[in-house]
Amino acid sequence: VQLQASGGGLVQAGSSLRPSCAASGTSFSNRYMTWFRQAPGKEREFVAAITRFGYNTYYADSVKGRFTISINNAKNSVYLQMNNLYPEDAALYYCATGSPIYSSMYFPSAYAYWGQGTQVTVSS
Repeated sequence: VQLQASGGGLVQAGSSLRPSCAASGTSFSNRYMTWFRQAPGKEREFVAAITRFGYNTYYADSVKGRFTISINNAKNSVYLQMNNLYPEDAALYYCATGSPIYSSMYFPSAYAYWGQGTQVTVSS
C-alpha cells in the first residue's frame, strides 16, 4: 500500500485548502482513511477519519465545523477540505490507512500505512 499526499500550501488565516491523498496497491480495503497532523515540537495528532464507503466521519474537536473529510473510491482518494484556517492549523499533514478498532482510530500507532505528508502553512 502506497499513499501519496498532496495539496498543502501557504495561505493566510481564514483561507481554505484541500489536501488529497491517493492510494495505490489497495482498493481501500482498510476500515479507515485518516488524516493526522504534526507541528514542530508537537506530537502527531488526529484530525479526521472516514470509513471505507464514506458512511461515517470523525473529527477532532479543534477542526469540527471547519474541516470536511471525503472519499472517492473510484479514484482511490481521500480529501480534506479545510476552511477558515487558523495559524494553529499549520503542520505537516499525513494520511494513513488501517483497520484499528474504533477506540484506537485516534492513535497514530494503530495505523500501518502512511503517506509522506504535505505541508500546510498559515500566516496570520
